[in-house]
Amino acid sequence: MKCLSDYLWQTLVPIVFFSFLWMLYRYLKKQEELEIVTKENIEMELQFLKSQINPHVLFNNLNTIYSYALEKPDAVPEMILMLSNNLKHVLYESNSHTVSLEKELEYIENYIAFQKIRTENIKEIEYRLRTDTTAHEIAPLLLITLLENAFKHSAPKSTIKIDITVKNSFLECFCSNIIYRNVLETKKEKIGLQNLKKRLSLLYKNKHALKITQTDSFEVYLKLHLK
Repeated sequence: MKCLSDYLWQTLVPIVFFSFLWMLYRYLKKQEELEIVTKENIEMELQFLKSQINPHVLFNNLNTIYSYALEKPDAVPEMILMLSNNLKHVLYESNSHTVSLEKELEYIENYIAFQKIRTENIKEIEYRLRTDTTAHEIAPLLLITLLENAFKHSAPKSTIKIDITVKNSFLECFCSNIIYRNVLETKKEKIGLQNLKKRLSLLYKNKHALKITQTDSFEVYLKLHLK
């Protein structure tokens, strides 16, 4: 019986040990596969969200150029050049996960310059930029959603305020506008802000703060921890 007991013990221990190793290997393999699938799904979702941004910006700009071609044709060449620079950023420079903060801010300033021409004598634009450095990376086309929303839904003869600050690896963007009455009545959250929230949750999880306040005016505050 003792020999049999020793034999069983010497046999079962390796079997149990190697069975445990096999189960651990299979578990880790499944976790790795799940992580890959999750990552691929996030990539696909981000690409989908970004694809919804690009046409929206392009169509708005083309409509503006069309209007000026009829009313103020002398301003059209400069606007086409601005649109060309914006498209270059959207189509080529923003395909990676992050872009340089300097490039993104240039894109924002170019967009604001375009809107100043479009809203001349209709809306006032107060834009302020303060940076301690632009040597950071940022996910592309995040801030443009806030600006697009402000210009699209602001009331005529009102002021749009845009304040961007970069300090100690944090970016703060504050944007406010008086709400156009029809927008105020519906109080429906636009798809652009929904997409922004989704992208922030995927790209800056636990590294961002977003606050939206709506009364007679619409105010958005965004804070990002930059790379």
